[in-house]
Amino acid sequence: MSATDVSGITAADIAEGQELPALRHPVSATTIVLGALASRDWRPMHHDKDFAVERNGVKNIFINTPNNAAWFERYITDWTGPKGRLGRLRFEMKKSVFPGDEMCFSGVVRKLARDSAGCDWADLELTISVDGEVRTTGRARVAIPADPADNPWTRKGERWLP
Repeated sequence: MSATDVSGITAADIAEGQELPALRHPVSATTIVLGALASRDWRPMHHDKDFAVERNGVKNIFINTPNNAAWFERYITDWTGPKGRLGRLRFEMKKSVFPGDEMCFSGVVRKLARDSAGCDWADLELTISVDGEVRTTGRARVAIPADPADNPWTRKGERWLP
């Protein structure tokens, strides 16, 4: 899918074992501070380098949990397009992401399923790496349109999370 194509993917476009395209993003102090502010996380380790180094024993300020979640959501919805719907997201932050790092998002479709309401789901395995070192791992479940006319957002009376 190109950057100008906003139609998104359908269930027919994906297969189990398929890799999602990588997303790379350089991290600056601004990336970290704005993410913390947007999630109303005022804890100083996300905006005060001296505090982060002296009190937390790390090399710099670092990305907070809600900011990590938002980056995963962006990664998933960039892949699905506007009709994909995130149903579930779980992740484990193993190591911090700091200013100067370049996050590399990767993912694999682990399972495809259709529920009793006819909604197609893709179970994803996700990773954020920096210089080849895994920093965060996760899993997500996302609703995928069955065909170009299908829109999971407009279905009525159906359960979204099986």
